[in-house]
Amino acid sequence: MTDPVAPADPDVVLRAQNVDLVRDGKLILDRISVTIRAGEHWALLGPNGAGKSTLLNIMATYAHPTRGQMDILGHRLGRVNVFSLRPWIGHISPNHRVEPARTVRQVVLTGVTGTIELPQHWVPDKTEVSRAEELIDLMGLKGLGGARWRVLSQGERGRTLIARALMAQPRLLLLDEPAAGLDVAGREQLLASIDEMRERRPTLATVLVTHHLEELPASTSHAILLRAGQLLATGPVVDVLTTELVSACFDYPVAIARHAGRWASIAGSVW
Repeated sequence: MTDPVAPADPDVVLRAQNVDLVRDGKLILDRISVTIRAGEHWALLGPNGAGKSTLLNIMATYAHPTRGQMDILGHRLGRVNVFSLRPWIGHISPNHRVEPARTVRQVVLTGVTGTIELPQHWVPDKTEVSRAEELIDLMGLKGLGGARWRVLSQGERGRTLIARALMAQPRLLLLDEPAAGLDVAGREQLLASIDEMRERRPTLATVLVTHHLEELPASTSHAILLRAGQLLATGPVVDVLTTELVSACFDYPVAIARHAGRWASIAGSVW
């Protein structure tokens, strides 16, 4: 696969400038501006209905801004064939459909073809099989390559889909609430795998959507707080995830604490 990207600033993976999105006459996103660089790991937080998944869909090229500019991997949406960009963008969605009889290995290998199913008569080469095994191991799934989708836990399924997305060696990885519905053990296994993935792939940029600070990996470097389709704050995570800003974002008083690189929120009167 030949990289189509030749941006003026190769360090910039994504740049949004005054992005609006209007749907059915309603302003869903309002003047969103953010720049994401290689090796940065962004958290996208906000209450229900804030526009998080909508913004992530634009980043994934599955939606286009109504106004403003969105440049992804050096190309502007609306002026580029999105199918040339998508192999370089990993998008982990909770709505991804998988045939229950597929094994972990088979699901991961679909990342090579970019399809839901493995194409008929397609046989992966030795390099692709080796890379799939490495990613299965990286995501904490060693020994489960032959396990079928239907017997996997929700956490194992999520880690399998991340390994699948990494097969195409993307430059941008988008994760839409990957820890939703997981118990404590499943969440911690997932976050540990994400931290290790980020350490091993130092130029990969990531954006992770969540409602909960406890679901943020320790490797998170930057954050966006989104409220009612508008940016409340954006920048280095230590400057954005503060008691005052998070309380304003969720319109509820919370105290923010950080320990060993992880965040927690505690409800209470903090103003």
